Amino acid sequence: MVNLIIGKKGTGKTKQLIDRVNAAVQIDKGHLVFINNGQRHVYDLDHKIRLIDTSEFKIDTYQSLYGLLCGVMAQDYDISNIFIDSITKIIPGQDIADAECVFEELEHVAAKFNVNIVITASIAVEDAPEYIKKYL
Repeated sequence: MVNLIIGKKGTGKTKQLIDRVNAAVQIDKGHLVFINNGQRHVYDLDHKIRLIDTSEFKIDTYQSLYGLLCGVMAQDYDISNIFIDSITKIIPGQDIADAECVFEELEHVAAKFNVNIVITASIAVEDAPEYIKKYL
């Protein structure tokens, strides 16, 4: 399953995501992964959560992010949840409207490997492309 948390910058999306991942680690039996562009949330996360800093890799398109996610899932079959903070910061300069096919591919691979993926994006609800509304 793929879920998206959207809202304008400064509306508390990251705090909501961190609260969700820290709550999930208490009840979930699988492994949890938090993907972010940087290390700024390393002390906000429970030590059991795997933090992946995308600034260490050349992630510059939605397709390259999809490849990273597939690699993460292929490496660890015990992953139950992946949390991605601010997809628009991970891939700057790319329009979220161009990510429709990647969201569809993520939906397919998440279902196949029974992984929940939660993504935040700084975009106003009224400005969101139509395809995004099914992930809210």
